[in-house]
Amino acid sequence: ELVLKVRIQKPNLRENDFIEIELDRQELTYKELLRVSCHELGINPEHVQKIRKLPNTVLRKDKDVARLQDFQELELVLTVSDRSFLFRPAALSEQGGYNKKASELTY
Repeated sequence: ELVLKVRIQKPNLRENDFIEIELDRQELTYKELLRVSCHELGINPEHVQKIRKLPNTVLRKDKDVARLQDFQELELVLTVSDRSFLFRPAALSEQGGYNKKASELTY
């Protein structure tokens, strides 16, 4: 597996953490990268304008994806300015590692 760090481009937010995704090295294609990234981030692939390898390289084709190395940082640039409606409302709670009780704890 190839492990990559992905996030959605949000230049006006202070916190914009990456998540790690895994891609099968036998299926390193642009389409598969887009599919897995969007699934993990809970967004619609139709709203992705481009995938950027940070700091400043746009991924365009399968050969670009094949050159990626473990833990490289990628950013999905969305096509619309109001990103609030792009997300599935229960994206985090659908993921296996999400702990609802832990998210409600106060210190």
